[in-house]
Amino acid sequence: MTFRTLDDVSDLSGKAALVRVDFNVPMEDGKVTDDTRLKAALPTIHRLREAGAKVVLLAHFDRPKGERVPSMSLRPVVEPLELLLHGPVRFTDDCVGDEAKAAVADLDAGGVLLLENIRFHKGEEKNDPAFAAQLAELGDLYVNDAFSAAHRAHASTEGLARLLPAYAGEAMKRELQALDAALGAPQKPVIGIVGGAKVSTKLDLLKNLVAKLDYLAIGGGMANTFLFAQGVDVGGSLCEKDLADTAREIIEEARRQGCELLLPVDVVVAKGVKPGIESGVRALDRIAADDLILDAGPETVARLNRAMDLSKTLIWNGPLGVFEVPPFDKATVAAAKHAAALAKAGKLVAVAGGGDTVAALNHAGTADDMTFVSTAGGAFLEWMEGKVLPGVEALRAA
Repeated sequence: MTFRTLDDVSDLSGKAALVRVDFNVPMEDGKVTDDTRLKAALPTIHRLREAGAKVVLLAHFDRPKGERVPSMSLRPVVEPLELLLHGPVRFTDDCVGDEAKAAVADLDAGGVLLLENIRFHKGEEKNDPAFAAQLAELGDLYVNDAFSAAHRAHASTEGLARLLPAYAGEAMKRELQALDAALGAPQKPVIGIVGGAKVSTKLDLLKNLVAKLDYLAIGGGMANTFLFAQGVDVGGSLCEKDLADTAREIIEEARRQGCELLLPVDVVVAKGVKPGIESGVRALDRIAADDLILDAGPETVARLNRAMDLSKTLIWNGPLGVFEVPPFDKATVAAAKHAAALAKAGKLVAVAGGGDTVAALNHAGTADDMTFVSTAGGAFLEWMEGKVLPGVEALRAA
């Protein structure tokens, strides 16, 4: 690990730890409806409390754009967090200023304080040095446990880390270790699965991956653009025909880099996208003008599974078909179950991430058997694209 972690801190007793967490949780009628992100922060909170630190939590909720929006307060998070911690959580109506300072000063060792939404201040998203300095006045050290926000150079993710001794929290450490195992220093051969609707949203990703992978399987609607670029008539399917030249460039670059590109060899088609509609498997030269390609076919999945069998590491972003609408979930579910079985048997390091991917793996019932599943959307994608994540770089050991 080239990042500073809590393992590098010798004494936390009585120190105020400013912990950046991701509490941007689903809410309905002022109630938290999913506490997954709260649970993710528990290992770091527990470790700090056990070491006698004061735990001061920094988080954002929604997009108030620097204004105090009552419906975007973090106050509703207090009660569910107290239930998870089996103890009190204090709350302040601001994240800087005299009230926040007094609350931190009054906090006992091992106590937990949640500060109000940091995005109520314009200085947060602007990474304003003055605002970062105000935050820094509250603590003795900084802990970033929010990988999902690490691609943003904000005051609470990057600026603050430059002003206080900065460390990765437990969830951040686990994420960085998993990502390093997937693309940083992976066991080879490495296979990638990239799906989704459009090539245009994942150009940087594809260009980065073909230089690093041994196999790259492309699925979802974006595979149609690659098939079209190779002369396949994709009928009425979603297809970015204006990107055919770009697709051919990626195909050629994969060939140059020695990355075997796995495109569909058969597809599942229907005349519309609705549950239970009549569908069928088609060879690539049997697609009708009014057919919609909505999933990968069984031979495509079998070929993908064989490539996984030959690989030591898998990184997955995006479904292979319209998995939300059965029966067009079959390819994604079958591939997910195969990957999970290999991972569970210790034959494959399987790392997946991105919103649709997490939903697809949960749908397949395989998320718990993968080596690691990242819930970070934009940050996971930018990391896969090879981009620098400001919140991570600020934690890098000298």
